[in-house]
Amino acid sequence: MWGPRTDADAVPAVAPLIDPFQRAITYLRISVTDRCDLRCVYCMSEEMNFLPKRDLLTLEELDRLCAVFIGRGVRKLRITGGEPLVRRDIMHLFRRLSRHLDSGALDELTLTTNGTQLGRFAPELADLGIRRVNVSLDTLDPDKFRAITRRGDLKVVLDGIAAAQKAGIKVKINAVALKGVNEDEIADMIAWAHGDGMDMTLIEVMPLGEIEGDRTDQFLPLSVARARLESRYTMTPLPDRTGGPARYVRIAETGGRLGFITPLTHNFCESCNRVRLTCTGQLYMCLGQEDAADLRAALRASPDDALVTQAVIDAIARKPKGHDFVIERARPAAVPRHMSVTGG
Repeated sequence: MWGPRTDADAVPAVAPLIDPFQRAITYLRISVTDRCDLRCVYCMSEEMNFLPKRDLLTLEELDRLCAVFIGRGVRKLRITGGEPLVRRDIMHLFRRLSRHLDSGALDELTLTTNGTQLGRFAPELADLGIRRVNVSLDTLDPDKFRAITRRGDLKVVLDGIAAAQKAGIKVKINAVALKGVNEDEIADMIAWAHGDGMDMTLIEVMPLGEIEGDRTDQFLPLSVARARLESRYTMTPLPDRTGGPARYVRIAETGGRLGFITPLTHNFCESCNRVRLTCTGQLYMCLGQEDAADLRAALRASPDDALVTQAVIDAIARKPKGHDFVIERARPAAVPRHMSVTGG
């Protein structure tokens, strides 16, 4: 499956990727599949039409593209989906990418997961150098969890989190704040996460992809959630950055760290250092814009990397200053593609 690729393995040091606003692109998020074993109500329709497998980049092509980005100064890779760990033979890709950690060309290789497969894969992920994972979890109520995910078993996810921690992987909990669904348990979730040594980040609903309901009914501004939390917790702003868009506070009562990702009420575009690669090879320079570059065509047009490297450089030159998510205009969606296609 994996042919010799001395040019990709060497990852020569060349000019870094700088966008028109002088932001260095050092973070690549890679969706390896649009498929997921859950159907979260804010993310997917209940009856999804998934992409045919022939449209997806092969694992070897994903590895090759990652090497191109690393050669151009990307220091962090995050594997996403869909649910990345449901892709067949996905550990082959992690094994290949881990060589960049060994060489020092990459600072971090990580993933975002729903946690359902961590019990199976956590030990090998840890052995390959994965030190942190983000687990998407919106409630600690088993019935509510099944309602949000339409099919999930909370115990499986909690067992997966425990397996990751046992393997030495640091877990961060990502929770989407949902009006009328989990807003009453956010404070307790923070206490649980911090009590188990995990950071937690709250995320506003993003208007990506058509779903059955109305996202304005789901939307809870994090300014409102934060004001409520301040009646229970003392929060001190932190300068911490983890390479992503979260802004962090320290909670005095727990000693833990809480992040806020606010694409609608307070966007994070001015410091954006990331681009997103879909499982079909489309490079999105902005989560909230439709402009994309077709890297799959460039990749398959030539066995060497000159063509696809130029396609990447040209794409970064089109990276916009920011998105314009406005929840009131997001009917049925501000961007038609689902988050599972772009990469969560």
